[in-house]
Amino acid sequence: MKYRVLGKTGLNVSVIGLGTWQFGGEWGKSYTQAEADAILDKGHELGINLIDTAECYGDHLSESLIGDYISRRKREDWVIATKFGHHYHDLFSRTDVFEPELVLAQLDRSLKALRVEYIDLYQFHSGPDSVFDNDKLWTMLDKQIQAGKIRHLGLSIGKNANIHQTAAASRVGAEVIQAVYNRLDRKAEAEVFPSCQAQNLGVLARVPLASGYLSGKYKPGAVFEGNDVRHRHDAEETKGKLEEVQAIAREEVPAGVDMASWALAWCLKHPAVTAVIPGCKNPEQVIGNAKAAELVVDPHPQDANH
Repeated sequence: MKYRVLGKTGLNVSVIGLGTWQFGGEWGKSYTQAEADAILDKGHELGINLIDTAECYGDHLSESLIGDYISRRKREDWVIATKFGHHYHDLFSRTDVFEPELVLAQLDRSLKALRVEYIDLYQFHSGPDSVFDNDKLWTMLDKQIQAGKIRHLGLSIGKNANIHQTAAASRVGAEVIQAVYNRLDRKAEAEVFPSCQAQNLGVLARVPLASGYLSGKYKPGAVFEGNDVRHRHDAEETKGKLEEVQAIAREEVPAGVDMASWALAWCLKHPAVTAVIPGCKNPEQVIGNAKAAELVVDPHPQDANH
């Protein structure tokens, strides 16, 4: 595993993280505690120390599975990132919750679910600019940092070209940007990443495998069933993406290299990107994701010792 410094936070994080949206059930599977433990244990074994979750991956369900695990392990082995701003109702059904007093209640619920005294990275979760621009929210969150409940703030921007929120990150005390970034979606390169570099913000690339399209497993014409989140994607867009993936596999991926590993390493070559946070259904996928670190050979401005 390789490690990088997460922007101004000073945190050393593995370049491969564990995305845990799937623990909330929207990937078409419910997870037992034992299954979650196996994924997290495999990550730890392979040197992964970064977990990304959210209050609305299930109703604090993902956090609870992680919290049960953490309660039986060493807290200091993990950098835990979670998010705020949404109330989960049912699969794919949420409402926004960005009022300061309600966010404070969410924070306390997240701490309880995660069974920790502090959250390493607490992220504004895909909220509109109108609620982002509420100074009372950031004043309240700064008080929680002073109280020791939060170590660092971040912004998980809903649209990966949201320069309004990215440019204001330092002003509101945020030190990390999370954005969609992968070989099929490079919008963040235009304005968001240069702003991150100018402010020395850490960058977490989410959806680095483009919802699995960049795994190389699927050919044009693939059909995703009703319990697969990709079933909800536009059919023509899906067809176009799979055709583009075929071209990338032919023209860009070296012979003998696993496409998923290549796709993760591709993200990590951008000088703004600190780490990627792919999801993983099982320990085998954690192993596959971790192998991408072996392909990361270029010197990087955020390289760190561990």
